[in-house]
Amino acid sequence: MAQNTVYESFDKMEAFMKDVFVKVGVPAADAAVCAEVLIESDKRGIDSHGVGRFKPIYIDRIKEGIQFPLTNFEVVKDGLATAVVDGHDGMGQVVGKKAMQMAIDKAKKYGMGMVVARNSTHYGIAGYYATMATKAGMIGITGTNARPSIAPTFGVENMLGTNPLTVGIPSDEDFPFVLDCATSVSQRGKIEHYDRIGKKMPQGWVIDNQGNSETDPAKALDGLTKGTYALAPLGGLGDDTAGYKGYGYATVVEILSAALQQGAFLKALSGIDSNGKKVPYHLGHFFIAIDINAFTELDAFKKTVGDILRDLRASRKMPGHDRIYTAGEKEYLAWLDRKEKGVPLNESLKKTVKQLKEEYKLDAYAFNF
Repeated sequence: MAQNTVYESFDKMEAFMKDVFVKVGVPAADAAVCAEVLIESDKRGIDSHGVGRFKPIYIDRIKEGIQFPLTNFEVVKDGLATAVVDGHDGMGQVVGKKAMQMAIDKAKKYGMGMVVARNSTHYGIAGYYATMATKAGMIGITGTNARPSIAPTFGVENMLGTNPLTVGIPSDEDFPFVLDCATSVSQRGKIEHYDRIGKKMPQGWVIDNQGNSETDPAKALDGLTKGTYALAPLGGLGDDTAGYKGYGYATVVEILSAALQQGAFLKALSGIDSNGKKVPYHLGHFFIAIDINAFTELDAFKKTVGDILRDLRASRKMPGHDRIYTAGEKEYLAWLDRKEKGVPLNESLKKTVKQLKEEYKLDAYAFNF
């Protein structure tokens, strides 16, 4: 971390975010959920989706009227193992937590549960919802579409969102297997993080409308918003590095996040209407819970999963590398490193926190800067 980075406790930052959410009209119970999801990202070392996105993605959108602080969670269709819900452009974290809990409850009765949501908003890290299932002794799968960012293979127009396809699987280790990543090479949140810390992006993350790579994060963010730049799909550009795989998986997530619930998709998720006015994003999500006990004994399953992960980590290492990781391990190690230190705040985030503290008169909070 840079020398000007300070740390604030997780509890303090979570409480602060909750209080700001309340100040902009989010009910206290819902504000607690939103703050919990955001701080979980920082706990896992995913700085792209925590405190750094608190103001621009949530507070600013509420103030602009394109996201509603009151969440009307409507169950549109309710089957035995399935459901369709409508978030009516409320808080995505509230929609996400309620929807995944519905899927878990259905899985407890019927072995599997799936809930799809429409007209929602950004729901934070997808891994939060997948681990809701792992904590219940289940496999959790979730995904969401998003504003257009990814260009199709051999294309340059941003059409698909970063569309994570996220899976959580319980194991007998201290942390579950959690694969939580975008279907693009990188995602907007990480580019925003690079912009905040003044760091150039690697070649191949973002292309312009001629297919040329862009490494300036500020230019990339502006171009992504204007539709003149696009993210490369997971695997990179073209067929040589199998970019078609990321493109394909992003499309799967788009379909599951829109078609089952008859929600918005692709360019309709831009957040801009035909007159150039900002409008709600109308995002879609899906949540799947699979009860392991419907197939086999939970402890036996967890041991097999753990054995697989341990064998992978124990395999022969590439020269110059002394460690192999499995999904979810780096996030667990980040938590071990940060649990006593707290959330790292760079100069940009410190400025944002100060601004929010003053704007909403939260004088009771004493920060280390």
